[in-house]
Amino acid sequence: MDAVCETGINLQPIGIVRSPTKDTSDVPIPGKPAEIVVDPRYSQALCRIETNSHLWILSWFHLSNRESLVSVPARVNPYLPQYGVFSLRSPNRPNPIGLSLVRLQAVDGNVLKVTNLDAIDGTPVLDIKPYYEQDIVFSPATPYIRPYELSMRRDIFLKQALTHHQEECDDLYMAVRMALIADEYLGQITLPQVFLQVSGSTCLADTLQGLSRARLANPARFRFTESGNLAQSIWETPGLSLRVTAKQSVNRESFKVISDEELFEIVATDQCNLGP
Repeated sequence: MDAVCETGINLQPIGIVRSPTKDTSDVPIPGKPAEIVVDPRYSQALCRIETNSHLWILSWFHLSNRESLVSVPARVNPYLPQYGVFSLRSPNRPNPIGLSLVRLQAVDGNVLKVTNLDAIDGTPVLDIKPYYEQDIVFSPATPYIRPYELSMRRDIFLKQALTHHQEECDDLYMAVRMALIADEYLGQITLPQVFLQVSGSTCLADTLQGLSRARLANPARFRFTESGNLAQSIWETPGLSLRVTAKQSVNRESFKVISDEELFEIVATDQCNLGP
């Protein structure tokens, strides 16, 4: 141990979270709207912060178990294996520092109004950093921590879609529903061996590319044909082909209620069992 570890590290909160959410079990995985009230002593540090659309919020999860070294991400899926906490975003860890990517909605004096913050009311805020372009890793390798409940998968996909596409439109909702079907049939849709062909609008293609992380090269996994009268995605992996074709449109109101059977024609082909 060097001297700084032996003597400890002294951190002082620079603000606090104000949120209607009081219980950690009520915080959804994608986070919720909240306010960050910055100590007036640090008001000058907020100069030009409104030039950022997204911020990294470092907070102190004060209710966490600091003895925990391994965990099952049970809120996401209780049937997943155990991970070391340094491999997860678990709040229970030796130093319970929270890391949240939030969208900055407004600045009112020393109050930041944000969305997607996964912290409860009264959580101390340690630091605020801007999200930079160089933070982007378009298709990283990550463990597949798949939510057990469809509703949670849908909410996470929707958050990812909005973060990538930056616009709420009908074809964004269509893309999320298509990606959920692909996730159901194929598993992890961001893997390098998943090839995606999209026919339809540019909004549909952009959202599906963001959800699948399918690049045009290194490796080539994505192809798009613009079409005004067809919304279709074809997903291919070694041994399986999945074609999802829209039979009708979907919007914000119908997104959660219309069934897959009403919305799509779904054709899955097990290529391993095809004859010569």
